Amino acid sequence: MTEQLKVITKSVDLMEYTYRATENKEFFPIKYKTLIYRMQNLCLDIYHYSIAANRLNVTLQKQERIILHTRAITACDELSCLIELSHSLNRINIKKMEIWQNKINDVKNLTLAWRTSDSKR
Repeated sequence: MTEQLKVITKSVDLMEYTYRATENKEFFPIKYKTLIYRMQNLCLDIYHYSIAANRLNVTLQKQERIILHTRAITACDELSCLIELSHSLNRINIKKMEIWQNKINDVKNLTLAWRTSDSKR
C-alpha cells in the first residue's frame, strides 16, 4: 500500500474513532457540543486534505499538494490539542487519550513522510 493510501485509510480510521468517541453522551454531554463539533470537523478536514492532495499531479501541482499536506498536519496538531483538553476536562481517561493520540500521530507521521517525498520530486 502506498503512503497516500495508508494516510487515507488511517484518516478514515481516525474519523470513525472520533465519531464513536464523541457520540457517547456519558463522556461528552451536550454542553461540550462546540468541542465535539470541532474535533469531528478536524477529522473531516484531515481526510479532505489528504484526498485533495492525492488527486493533484505532483509534477504539475507540487506546491498545492504540499500546502494541503501542511494543512492536514496542522489539523492533526489542533485535534491533538483538543484531545488533551478533553482529558484535562475529565471527559476521557488516559487510556482513551493515548489511543486517540496514537491514531492522530499515525496520520500525521504518514502525512509528514508523504510531504517530504513530494518535496523531493
